[in-house]
Amino acid sequence: MHAAPVRAHALPSVTTALRAVESLLLSSGQRTARRNAWNAVLEDRRRAKDRVEAEHVLRAVAAQRS
Repeated sequence: MHAAPVRAHALPSVTTALRAVESLLLSSGQRTARRNAWNAVLEDRRRAKDRVEAEHVLRAVAAQRS
């Protein structure tokens, strides 16, 4: 007897599950505020990564000139 294969899309993702719980617990305004705050965190992380990469490029250019 063979077990039926489990399909990945048959199980909800963690994100989907968390959003479902969030929608039950929080009002629409709180949900929007939390999502906006998380998007701001992600954008800050992206900008920080860009700053570090730019710093590396500037140091490499300065090292080539000396």
